[in-house]
Amino acid sequence: MNDHRRFPDEPAGPFPEPPLSFNDREEREIEIRAFEDDVEPLVAMYSDFDPADRAQGIPPATESRVRNWVETLTDGDGYNVVAWHGDEIAGHATLVPDGDSAYELAIFVHQDYQRAGIGSHLIRTLLGYGRQQDVDKVWLTVERWNRAAVNLYRNVGFDTADAESFELEMVLRL
Repeated sequence: MNDHRRFPDEPAGPFPEPPLSFNDREEREIEIRAFEDDVEPLVAMYSDFDPADRAQGIPPATESRVRNWVETLTDGDGYNVVAWHGDEIAGHATLVPDGDSAYELAIFVHQDYQRAGIGSHLIRTLLGYGRQQDVDKVWLTVERWNRAAVNLYRNVGFDTADAESFELEMVLRL
């Protein structure tokens, strides 16, 4: 819980709700859907995740830790959307309740699908899904040198709330 976190008064958006289909920059047909109940495709994506793309210790590095982490994300009170390319997961985004009436956002795009516009669609669709589920406040942390991610979050509507460490804390109201 972060008592100093200040959220904007004005809501961001509008954001699309799942399901959402689009062609990415590589002309691959991508469909973003709310997570259903099969963790195996998510475990497979994260187990194949490039270690260089791990941030802040996630996703975990071993399959057993990945499985526990994915089950925690999908079994709780959070919200998850998955980007599918056929029967393969291209990306995953989640809103995790922080116990203080806000939700922390995390997004991961598999290295084979990065820089194709999927992350932008994934985060916007997650926020639309969150709004549909009555989520009001969303926050995240991002390493300040991750310019691509910082720019993505700003373009979606996040504001910087705290920039005092090597991470930026960003906030958004739905």
